[in-house]
Amino acid sequence: MKTYINGIGCVSAQHTFEGEFASAFQTHEDLNVLPIVKPNYGDYFSPIAARRMAKSVKNGIVASAIAMKEAGLEMPDAIITGTGMGCIEDSDKFLKAIIDNNEEFLTPTSFIQSTHNTVGSQIALGLQCKAYNFTYVNASVSFESALLDAKMQIDANEAASILIGGVDEMTDYTASLFKLAGFIKQDSEGTFPVLNSKTQGTVFGEGATFFVLENKKSAATYAEVIDIEMVNEMAVDAVSDKAESFLEANGLSISDIDLLITGANGDAKFNGFYDALTQQKFAHTPQAYYKHLSGEYNTASAFGLYVAANILKAQQLPAILKANAIEKSGYKNILLYNQYLGIDHSFTLIRHVQTP
Repeated sequence: MKTYINGIGCVSAQHTFEGEFASAFQTHEDLNVLPIVKPNYGDYFSPIAARRMAKSVKNGIVASAIAMKEAGLEMPDAIITGTGMGCIEDSDKFLKAIIDNNEEFLTPTSFIQSTHNTVGSQIALGLQCKAYNFTYVNASVSFESALLDAKMQIDANEAASILIGGVDEMTDYTASLFKLAGFIKQDSEGTFPVLNSKTQGTVFGEGATFFVLENKKSAATYAEVIDIEMVNEMAVDAVSDKAESFLEANGLSISDIDLLITGANGDAKFNGFYDALTQQKFAHTPQAYYKHLSGEYNTASAFGLYVAANILKAQQLPAILKANAIEKSGYKNILLYNQYLGIDHSFTLIRHVQTP
């Protein structure tokens, strides 16, 4: 069976939940943690319900609702979610309560709402969906794990319509710890460019991006998902060969790739992994990047797939996404490559399709 992206919903640091793709994208190089652009939550649930929900739950429900509406889907055959940090804000609240209350008289609410599968379960409760529901917590390949699971189920004809998503949130406390650890660029740097960065750390963010994957294309189809591959550890000089062998396994060569989209995040310590592709075998291929818009987080690659799918559907590459000056008149095959801290490498291949 073939796997088609028939609906997308995205809540991110950009205005992505309504309107034309990329028309309102903005860069903020003066920020090292990008805040989310909030949708009107009142359009999706009551203020009382919203007060009890973690950020990632609210954003996940909104993004999934948009994706399902676009695909014209009322009930999925499965809900598969990927998250690296889960509902970290409620985890912070629970741990703080343990300390403040000397480990006594604790209310369980924050603990219950902090589990990683909260987003997927809340979406299912809202839909009254009793089908397969699974959450992957595999660091920066959490979303790719969900995507691969969904594609395997469609390939095996076990499901026809699957809702998948990647969701993570950021808190002030977590951001302060990440700065201490060197994961986020230091405030003293002043500006925080992603391309050609010479400093350690990244610009962080948060977001929720959901997709409806189906075994049949429709008028709403964005692209076809061809293949996904993940590698936990890999040497810098092995990245190009791995990318080439991944393409060969799908009957393609480097010259067949019309656009390479990387997860370049400005961390100079690990730029070599991206340089191994962009400056060597793919040096003559159009290139794009996206984390200057979304920020880095464990499931930021879901935002990357949102970008790639929209490029294929529109057959245009917005200037704000371009990483080099090479032009193409059209886009058929797009390769996405992502890694974080030198581990959890992923390759995703998607293809343009003619819609009915």
